[in-house]
Amino acid sequence: MNIPKTDKPRIVVIGGGFGGISFIKKMNRAKVQVVLFDRHNYHTFQPLLYQVSTAGLEPDSIAYPLRKIFRERDDFHFRMAEVEEVDPEKNEIHTSIGSLSFDYLVIATGTRTNFFNNKGIQENGMPMKTIPQALNMRSLILQNIEEADITDDPEEKRQLLNFVIVGGGPTGVELAGALAEFRKGILENDYPQLRIEDMRVHLIEGGDRVLAPMSKQSSNKALKFLEGLGVEVHLNSLVKDYDGTTVTLEDGRTSKAKTFIWAAGVTGSPVRGIKANSLIERSNRYVVDSFNRIEGYEHLFALGDVAKMVTEQFPEGHPQVAQPAIQQGKRLGRNFRRMLKGKEMKPFKYFDKGTMATIGRNKAVVDIKNINFGGAFAWFVWMFVHLWFLVGFRNRVITFFNWTYNYINYDRAARLIIRPFKKN
Repeated sequence: MNIPKTDKPRIVVIGGGFGGISFIKKMNRAKVQVVLFDRHNYHTFQPLLYQVSTAGLEPDSIAYPLRKIFRERDDFHFRMAEVEEVDPEKNEIHTSIGSLSFDYLVIATGTRTNFFNNKGIQENGMPMKTIPQALNMRSLILQNIEEADITDDPEEKRQLLNFVIVGGGPTGVELAGALAEFRKGILENDYPQLRIEDMRVHLIEGGDRVLAPMSKQSSNKALKFLEGLGVEVHLNSLVKDYDGTTVTLEDGRTSKAKTFIWAAGVTGSPVRGIKANSLIERSNRYVVDSFNRIEGYEHLFALGDVAKMVTEQFPEGHPQVAQPAIQQGKRLGRNFRRMLKGKEMKPFKYFDKGTMATIGRNKAVVDIKNINFGGAFAWFVWMFVHLWFLVGFRNRVITFFNWTYNYINYDRAARLIIRPFKKN
């Protein structure tokens, strides 16, 4: 794979997400060789994926080339490849383009969609963890609306304009709000033959409230915002199956829909080869200590969503969101620099900066410690934070311009079927 030989310690990082990038940035000017592997050649800002899927942003607004992020760093190497297995005893990784030895390994592979072993939902539902998946979803949404505009069959039209989202977490709530606003801003202008009330957005949640990780006050505000937008929220409802047309709930209720979006859970995305007792089977997360070392190893580390660090505050591990990954990556980078100088590492301590979710135009909720608020101010806070954490000045400018344009014109300029979606 053409990686130069070196006398310096070689650190292999798997995954170019928030954790991996934060770690490598903190290793700047350290006397090491860093090799990053990822199946894509870009970093994805996942919190805004839902805006790509609902035509609010183009994918290049939330993606950034990994090579460009580290172009100024000495002895950094990126390879686009699938890491297939780790051999901890031989200190080697095996990839789709060959094998490579390492001195230290940092696994930051994030999560993948959890279908809970439901084959029908996995085969027929739409997940949203990657940019290609978000583009597939955008195409399917727009294709179904186009078909609804030309069909003469009332039942077919109802199915095409029925949008079902499963999962009342931030992703599901934000998707539901975006689709409801799409109906209000686009449908009446671009599709005069369709009535706004014909397009129905359903949000199905198994628990008794949306945004369960947030405060009850924020949860109630979010529910009120969703219902105000016309989203039909179904609480205490579990989905049993989806066959491509019919959604079946555990209590026997059914409904017809041609768009079924699965946002009901994630699971870790580990790499094969690390001994089983280091991995929690239920969550697919590596057990790590307070220095992010994988249990049973001194030279293997895990970050972010794929790491389970048990603390008094987080007995099930830290939330699988961006901030823990970013903070763990920074701390591990500082610890590596200390370790290379012969100093003791410092344990990781998570600083909770709060939780937020947006439901739509001038509608968001924010929890910061014991303070919670919602509405227009929360929406502006949400926008500022997400713009701040986007990688790259160009991405921030483009995203801000798109948001401003959409806000003024009630428009979504990216509603293009560039790559038609076809189910396998």
